[in-house]
Amino acid sequence: MSESISDRVSVVTADNPGIMTLDGTNTYVLRAPGGRSVVVDPGPDDAAHLDAVLEVAGDVAVVLYTHWHPDHTEAIDEMVRRTGAPARAQSAEWCRDAVPLADGEVVEVDGLRVEVVYTPGHTADSICLLAEDDAALLTGDTILGRGTTIIAHPDGALGPYLDSLDRIGALIDSGRVARLCPAHGPVLPDAAGVVDFYRTHRLERLEQVRAAVAAGAVTARDVVEQVYAAVDPSLWPAAERSVEAQLEYLRER
Repeated sequence: MSESISDRVSVVTADNPGIMTLDGTNTYVLRAPGGRSVVVDPGPDDAAHLDAVLEVAGDVAVVLYTHWHPDHTEAIDEMVRRTGAPARAQSAEWCRDAVPLADGEVVEVDGLRVEVVYTPGHTADSICLLAEDDAALLTGDTILGRGTTIIAHPDGALGPYLDSLDRIGALIDSGRVARLCPAHGPVLPDAAGVVDFYRTHRLERLEQVRAAVAAGAVTARDVVEQVYAAVDPSLWPAAERSVEAQLEYLRER
């Protein structure tokens, strides 16, 4: 399924829905009118999805990755094979024929400008990508279109995640970001409201974890059984990873 968000931003959603991927992985295609494209997060190595992405993308100049999780990177080598375009990410492991992306770097392609914003927390290598002319921030899994993301401990960490939310908030306050384009779920037009919700939710969860520990919880599982009792148990393994990150955060303070 493809959708045009603006004359410079389109999204193609992969057919890989699930508990963690929501409707599926959103692959974004960025392109200035008449120029080559930038593809972000091609997602699963699924021929039908890649066909749909390349139909929208046309001539691809570069492929960018917001972080390493397989539902974003699985197709990396197939995309290189099909397009001949280099692949770039924050981590060298997920680059092909190119150097890693640097915080603050601007990727320019035929009139399109995309700024790299380093936002660790969900994973250590997570980045967001600012499509400047659309005031749109591609958030990867740092912010989702529905619900909230996990802090994928031990790779992810809560302290950096809270800092990343502050950084996104500053971009919104400066007027550079008006909407958020997540890798899962719908585009979010109320960028400021979403970031406020995320920060409030995360701090409330932290207090709940603190209270559970004070009441005798020892392990992350103990905490999950108290704090996430009303949540679908199928989500508990992911919740445990976030709780581990919160426990580590509390131990460091």
